[in-house]
Parts: sequence; C-alpha cells; structure tokens
Amino acid sequence: MDIKQFELSADQLWQHTDPALFPASTEELEPLDRVIGQERAVRSIDFGVAIESYGYNIFAVGPPGSGRTTAARNFLTKRAETLPVPPEWCYVYNFEDPRRPNALRLPPGRAFDLRDAMDELVDQLRREIPRAFESEHYEERRREIIMEMQRRQQALYEELERYLRERGFALIRTQMGLNIAPLIDGAPITGEEYQKLPQEVKERFESYRPQLQEAFDRTMRQARELDREARQAIEALNNDVAGFVVDNALTDLQEQYAECPEVLEYLKAVRQDVVDNVENFVQPQEEQAPMPLPFLRRAVGEGWFTRYKVNVLADARDREHAPVVIEDNPTYHNLIGRIEHRAEFGAMVTDFTQIRSGALHRANGGYLVMEAKNLLVNPLAWSALKRALHNREIKIEEMTQFWGLLATVSLEPEPIPLDVKVVLIGDELLYQLLYFYDEDFRELFKVKAEFTTHVKRDDQMAHDYAQFVGDLCRREKLRHFGPDAMARLYEEASRMSGDQQKVSTRFAPIADLVREASYWASHEGHTLVTADDVCRAVEERIYRLSLIHERFVENIIDGVHFIDTEGAVVGQVNGLSVMQSAEYMFGMPSRITARTFLGKAGVISIDREVKMSGPIHDKGQLILASYLSSRFAQKRSLSMSATITFEQLYSGVEGDSASSTELYALLSALSGYPIKQNLAVTGSVNQFGEVQPIGGVNAKIEGFFSVCKERGLTGDQGVLIPKANVRHLMLRDEVRQAVEKGQFHIYAVSTIEEGIELLTGVPAGTPDEEGNYPEGTVYHAVQAKLDEYAERMKEEGKEEKEEEAPAFGTQQEEEEEEPKDEGPDDGDE
Repeated sequence: MDIKQFELSADQLWQHTDPALFPASTEELEPLDRVIGQERAVRSIDFGVAIESYGYNIFAVGPPGSGRTTAARNFLTKRAETLPVPPEWCYVYNFEDPRRPNALRLPPGRAFDLRDAMDELVDQLRREIPRAFESEHYEERRREIIMEMQRRQQALYEELERYLRERGFALIRTQMGLNIAPLIDGAPITGEEYQKLPQEVKERFESYRPQLQEAFDRTMRQARELDREARQAIEALNNDVAGFVVDNALTDLQEQYAECPEVLEYLKAVRQDVVDNVENFVQPQEEQAPMPLPFLRRAVGEGWFTRYKVNVLADARDREHAPVVIEDNPTYHNLIGRIEHRAEFGAMVTDFTQIRSGALHRANGGYLVMEAKNLLVNPLAWSALKRALHNREIKIEEMTQFWGLLATVSLEPEPIPLDVKVVLIGDELLYQLLYFYDEDFRELFKVKAEFTTHVKRDDQMAHDYAQFVGDLCRREKLRHFGPDAMARLYEEASRMSGDQQKVSTRFAPIADLVREASYWASHEGHTLVTADDVCRAVEERIYRLSLIHERFVENIIDGVHFIDTEGAVVGQVNGLSVMQSAEYMFGMPSRITARTFLGKAGVISIDREVKMSGPIHDKGQLILASYLSSRFAQKRSLSMSATITFEQLYSGVEGDSASSTELYALLSALSGYPIKQNLAVTGSVNQFGEVQPIGGVNAKIEGFFSVCKERGLTGDQGVLIPKANVRHLMLRDEVRQAVEKGQFHIYAVSTIEEGIELLTGVPAGTPDEEGNYPEGTVYHAVQAKLDEYAERMKEEGKEEKEEEAPAFGTQQEEEEEEPKDEGPDDGDE
C-alpha cells in the first residue's frame, strides 16, 4: 500500500484568506450596524421584545465570550431608541396611614420639579403662615372672639351672682376656682364661722343647697360651652387664615400639574394636613415640646416637616428613550429596592424618604439585562424577580418580611406597576436546569435566544469581521488593521472555531487579539497593524501561557515520562490527549500498551478496573472488544485475556478519542508485529472499524510535534488522524513548514485496517470467502494467535476434566439419592 495516499499536504493544514478581500485600512469601513453571525438569536430577541403578551421574557443562551451581553445590549439599545421615555415614580407621605407611603406617577422629567417645588412650598409656608398670624387683622379677629366670649361669660356670672344674693349667698373667686359662700350681715363667712352658726341658721342655708348647686352647675356648663365655641371660632379663624395662605401658595403647583390627577389629589391632602397642623408652622415644634438636650431640638423640629418631601425613585431627566439597564450585581435589594434606616437616639428609624430604588425601578418601561448565574447565587433575588414578573408590580419590602420570618414594624410602600422586558444571559446547561426544574421559569421566560459560537466562513463574514475590528479600533483608539493583518486575524478566527470552513463568533478573545496586535504594531512603530504583528501577538500569548506545556515536554526529553519517537515496539502506541490549563489548551503524547495471554477474561482496561476512567472511555473499550469479536470470533468464541492501560497516568482519563489507539496496541500484541514509535495516533472507533473524528486535533498534532522537534526531526515522524478531521486542521506555521519540507507527516485514515498498515508497515488483510486472512498480514497473525489460545484452552480443559473425574458409579448414585433428602422447594410453592 502506498502511504502517500493517506498523507496530507501543507496546503491542507491551513485555510488561507486572500488579503484582497479587505480594504487598505479598517478605518475606511463604515461602522457595523448589526450583530455578526447571530441571526437566530437576533430574530429571537426581536420577537421577544416586540410581543407584548405575558411571560415573553428572554433567556439568551451561549458560552462566555460569544458576545451575548454585547449583542443583547446593542440590539436592545437600538430597540429602546424607538420607544418613549417611561414615566417617573416617586414616594410621598401617606397622611392617613404613614406606614404605607403612596406612589405617584409623573410625566418624564417632572418628578424632580415636584420635589423642588414641595421644598420651596414648605419654606414659603413657614415664612408666610407665621406672618399671617402676626397680622393686625388676625389679631383683631381673634381679640373680638375672645372678648365676645369673655363678655358672655361675665354676663352668666353676674346673673348667677344676683341669683345667689337673693338667697343670702355670694359667688367668690379663689385660687381653686369659683365657690359659693353664705352671707352674714352682707359679708361672706369662712368655713370656721359657718360651723359656729346656730343649727337653725345652718339648716336654712342647707335647704338652698340643691337649687343653688343646680344653678351653679348650669352656669358653669354654659361658660364652658362659650369657651368651647370660642376655641372653635379661633380654630376656624386659624383654618381660614392658614387655608388662605396655603391656597395662594398651591395655586401655581396645581396649575403646573393639572394633567396629573394623582398629584392634585396629593396636593389636596397636603393642604388639609397643613391646615390641621398649622400650629407647627406658627410655633416651631421644639418650642411646643422642649427637649432636655437643647442640641436635639432642631433635629426634632425639622424632622416633622419631612412629611412634605418627595422621594424620587426613577429619574428620567436625561433620557431620550426607554432605558436599557444592565445589572451586574443583582442582589435582592439591588433588584427590588430597599428601605434604609438611620440611627436616632440609639434606635434605628426610617421613613418614606429612606426608600431606595432597585434595578427594576430604573428599567421600568424598558429592558433589564442580567447574568442568570449572578442572579441565582444571590439569596431571594430569583424568587423576588419571579414574584415581581408574576404580579407585574414592584413591591419593596425587607427580606424578613418577604419570607414572613419576623413580624417587625416597618414601612409598606405602595407597589409600583411593572412594565419591563427581562433578558437573562446564561449557558445551555443552566437553561436546561431551569426549564426542567422550575415551572415558573417556563411560564416567565418563553423566548430562548441561542447564540452560536461559529458561523460559515465566507466573503461577507470577512467584511463583517473587518467592520468589527474597525469599530473596536475607533472606540478604543487602537491602530487600524491593514489587509494582510485582517487576513491573518480572520485565519486565527477560523482556528478558534476549529474548522476551516467556519469562523468563531466568540468576539471576546478576538477583541483581545486585536488589542495585543495593536500594541505590538505600536511597539514596532507601525502605523497600521500588519500580519507580522498579529503573528507576534499570537506567539507572545502562547509563550505567556505555555509554561506547563513546556514542563511536560521537558519531562519527556529528560526521560522522566516515557515516550519513544524512534524504533518499533510490539503492543505499544503513542496516543494523544488534550490538557486544558486556564486559557491555554495543549496536546500531549501518552504511551498506551497492551498485553495478551491465555484466558477467557477478554479485554481488561486497567484504568477502568481502578476506577480512573470515565463512562465514555469505558464505552470505547467495549466497542473495540466488539470489533475484535466481529472480526475474529465468527467461527469460534474469542478465547483470550488482554490488558490495556495508559502508562504513567496518575489522573483520570475520559473520552473515546484513544479507542482506535488502544485497538492498534491490542492488534500489535496479538499479531506480534511491532508498531512504529515515530508515529502518534488519535481517533475513536466504531463497531465496524471506522475511525471517527475527535476534538482538539490541532492541539494534539502540535503537542506531538513539539516533542519530536525537541528531540530532533528525523523526517519520518508524524501523526495519524481521522480523515473526517481534515477539515478541522488549522495548524501553526512551524508545523506546516515542517510538513512542507518533509520533516513531519500527517496521515488521514478512515478505517482501522488503514491505520494498522501505516503503523506496522504490514497489510491488515482481507478475509476470503471462508473468513480466512492471507498469510503475511496482521489479521492472519492475530487469527493465528487467537486460534492458538483456543486450542491451548481446549487442551487445558480436557486435562482438568480428567483430573476431576470421580470413580465409576459414585457420582451417579449420589445424584440419584440427593433429591430424596431435599425438602419442598419454596420457590416452587
């Protein structure tokens, strides 16, 4: 067989891009006006934001760095520019129930005007009301009311006094009030003098007591009624005066907010409260109730007027369209809002001015974007969001109230109606978990926007990439890219996607590469970024991240880790695996060995026996065992025992990409044909012997190449890969150059037969009509070894039977007698 038919040329290892596709500089390109390569996601988001039905919030699915957040923000911002600015919301004092502040809805830009106007109103009333109550007109009216009351009271007292004198009594005034005293010789007497009077005189005085007491009580009641009427009259006067001042002060405000019924209702309540509490404007509260500590008086007095303040929650003064809010820390309070407290006299107190808005308030009337993971790791945040979306209102409450843990006294602000589209960003696993385990999620997030990680590589996509680079360079003041630099960057994007026909849409690492290439262009004094600058950025990044990889290679070169790159060994193959270290993925060769011997245990994986392998790897082991049986156990059962292992493996192994490698090692061990150690192998296998594609093919090839390069390239070293992986090859320059010079080789195989022939230099063999393989082939040698094992097992079986055979008749008699001694079988019953 000619191995050249399996060998790949250098041109097949990299998909080149024509620099002519790009302009002389990315600065010449127009700004990008769409999301690159995410038509499905964009259509999904467009549908989600356009439909107004309940529950059509959006979950954007994609891996980190795929541009989910940026794409969602840019798209939502453009969409929001077509929507009006939402109304503003504020909290005001509830004069009927202070624990439940009222929410006011105002047109955009009017909330702060109302707040400032109310502050000015209070200042004006505190000046004007005392002035009105100090006026001559008020004093004259008040004096008239008091004098009229005193005149009428005096007439009552004079009438009572005349009534008493007619009956020999007098009305006297003492420090304790008014009293009735008997008259002797026209003068009132004292209690001691009264006791000295004759009995008949005292009896005469006592006979008048009931009617005198009745007259006295009646007069006192009338006097008190006059006093009450006077107070009511003064109060009415105060209300008229205060009402006059307040009405004049409120006129402008009522005209400004004539189109806001809620504000007019609030102003009406303010007027009534000012009139009812006018004494706090006339005489400061600290003078009415002096505090024992003088420095606290002003705080108490000023605090009373807080009830007339306006607490603005959502400010829309500088907005030109609906909001797009990105909440990076969606805690319960950052999302729903909070009620803050302040310390006064050693206690924590609060009022409606301490209510603070959350992200839902700021995004109300627009869009709210959050990372799903950040939302779910914060206690209560997810439950609070679901409740708000369910009820379509924002209810600010303490966390203890939310769960009903403590019956504390706190504010209960009036809920604010909620009109928002929520966009959650997460990966596919998180979406699946929420969808299947949270029924509320299915009801509230009915739109799934999937962001792909790669798209088809074509000329239009190349133009879009150049526009993206141009936008980034303008935005961050980077050096623009020339055509050769853009071509190289586009090729790196294809390598990131792992496919020659596609490019990556994970723009975070692409943007980092643009920034780093711009830095190296600046370092070299280039006005435009060149292809060499892009290559330098890639090489420097690899150098920064490849320390662990270099240490692995050093261990192999120093003989600590056993890997042969020359010679041939029976039952030993160089397998390839991938290791991930933070931002850097690299490939490493691993020695895989197989040993066969007499027995019926079949294929035993040592790694599986000690539980160091995963289920996918174990499945690959069973598949290769099935392949062996299908090839060599058609006439008789497979009689052998074999062990396979990854040598010097001290951590777990997972995946089936080494199943073909393990099969090659097993075929070599059975056939006795040695395997070339200058070749490494990767690829999985199915039950039909077809070599299937695997992941990380570029890193695996480059990993074995780095070992060969350190030891010295001999010209016959190379790697066997599945033919289906050819389209995934985007190898580094040094590998391609070595292939072009014939120093390194890459072979693409489709079947196990092709692979074993390349590895051993011996044909695999094709069975004839009777299922026999021709001599001089690998499979003939394998079949011969298996037949030998079967014959030896058969001979050993005969010898064991002869050794174990009992004397004539003994066994038969025992077998006949044994059932008679047995009791009834419970299973049969």
